[in-house]
Amino acid sequence: MRPQKEKISDGIDEHTLLLRRVSKKTTGGNYATYSALVAVGDKNGRVGIGIGRGLEVPQALKKATTSARKHMISVPRHGTSIPHQITVEYKAAKILLKPAPEGTGLKIGGVARVLFDLAGIYNASGKMLGSRNQIANTYAVMKAFANLKARKPVEAK
Repeated sequence: MRPQKEKISDGIDEHTLLLRRVSKKTTGGNYATYSALVAVGDKNGRVGIGIGRGLEVPQALKKATTSARKHMISVPRHGTSIPHQITVEYKAAKILLKPAPEGTGLKIGGVARVLFDLAGIYNASGKMLGSRNQIANTYAVMKAFANLKARKPVEAK
């Protein structure tokens, strides 16, 4: 599924990363709900993700968006790239992120590309290892963002 993009008037972009129908067998028949994974960001170093579940799609999207806005974090940047290389594991997902020089672009796929774009990082490379689960990969990228440390300025002698 292709991520959908929305823009709200407060300057925060929203992307629907995953929308799926969850069906459960009960004695009365099937019980169907919807689950949504949404990412939000201001393209200036703040990004968040949220999961919402509901009986209808708009309800699930609204819950996910509210959760994502509530759990936004600041991502340290160095120009338009990340400050340093980082490797992170989250459950079965492993992710390797590396800074890249200006003009390289985003050389990483999946949900990470959307999260980097929402955070305002336009030059980076990386590799997702171990898992193809979009939710686990999303949380792995967010864990990597949380573990990044800003570069200290070098003092002139």
